[in-house]
Amino acid sequence: MKNTRRQFLKYAGMTSLSIAGSNISEGFGLKQGPNFDFTNTKISHNTESMGHSKENLSIIGLYGQWASSLTENKLPSMSFRNKEWPERDKWQKSAKMCLEKRLSIPDIRGIPEVTIIRKYNYDGLQVEELRWQLPYGRPTDAILLKPENAKTPLPGILAFHDHGGNKYFGTRKITKTNSVQHPVIIEHQQDYYSGKAWANEIAKRGYVVLVPDAFSFASRRVMFQDVPEGLRKGLNDDNPEDPKNIKAYNAWAADHESVMAKSLFSAGTTWPGVFFGEDRKALDILCSRKDVDPDRIGCGGLSGGGTRTVFMGGLDPRIKCAVCVGFMTTWKDFLLNKSFTHTWMTFVPILPNELDFPEILGLRVPLPTMVLNDSEDDLYTLQEMNAADRILQDVFKKADAADRYKCSFYPGGHKFDSKMQTEAFDWFDHWLKH
Repeated sequence: MKNTRRQFLKYAGMTSLSIAGSNISEGFGLKQGPNFDFTNTKISHNTESMGHSKENLSIIGLYGQWASSLTENKLPSMSFRNKEWPERDKWQKSAKMCLEKRLSIPDIRGIPEVTIIRKYNYDGLQVEELRWQLPYGRPTDAILLKPENAKTPLPGILAFHDHGGNKYFGTRKITKTNSVQHPVIIEHQQDYYSGKAWANEIAKRGYVVLVPDAFSFASRRVMFQDVPEGLRKGLNDDNPEDPKNIKAYNAWAADHESVMAKSLFSAGTTWPGVFFGEDRKALDILCSRKDVDPDRIGCGGLSGGGTRTVFMGGLDPRIKCAVCVGFMTTWKDFLLNKSFTHTWMTFVPILPNELDFPEILGLRVPLPTMVLNDSEDDLYTLQEMNAADRILQDVFKKADAADRYKCSFYPGGHKFDSKMQTEAFDWFDHWLKH
């Protein structure tokens, strides 16, 4: 199971390029059959004249150049880089309204009542196992961590777990509350986090850290018993912690993401909009605690957690410091190269006309913002990760806040390893403690 998601994505990428690079002079992949005569059929062998070359390969074939041209060489209408937006305040207000409209964020009113399921100390931290009920779905489970001897209100961190192709787990991916961990979690933390539970590590630095299960993960996952039998593929919810059943569930949940996305679109909302609506409730809960200083709140996460950081950091000014890890590129990169390596949880229809992807996070300018990338990350191209960095540099420079933005590249594949964690935690300390 080691590196399963990365291996799958690498294989899928090679498969896609193999298909895109097929010799289209051979009838676009069609074989001559006994009842079909190609004798008088004129098929161009000049692939260059059709815009088909190695430089123009795309995951949607010959449609890539055309689709890219729809937004090529023009700034999105709500981009702060446009001369039409000389004033930051007016731009932010208008751009945030635009983003909220595109997200169609569900209205989740009020702060949910929080129940403490268990409270105990582990590894120098006080641990609270929390639960709250939103107006829909099963209850949300969350883990709260803080130094066990804390006396005064501390800065808070809303910590987002990753996707990782593993929807059975949520909070447990980045926490450790017991010396005995599930073997899948041990492997997951070793692969992505240098064997560390990063939420614990930053809590030990003097933070109150809240880690909620995301929509459709762990406690919020879609259960087999709650869908029609015809969609279950013979699976059930028995013995859920068995590694074989976890693997089967994750495979089923991966296929079900298209079902969920279509249904959310049909309901007039989006997956990122639901994420943001639920994460905002978690932020409400964190900020309302007496042991938290609500004026010193940060958020961050890897991969899917990076996605949630982009939207939460961009839209909610209570996030005074944001660290996006392993999730920064451009819409162009998704369009031509990498949409197939990502879930429906990323995409917002129409928005690329108005904001490029990094500009969502840039909406928070001049609040401190960090982006951490992996140079060999299979989920993005290095060229477009660099392009996204330049966009954010331009946004912060225009707002006279160049010192509030930092981007670093690390060698290796998709991860948030110990060196990256150190830089991220130091960034939080600098802006939330001093």
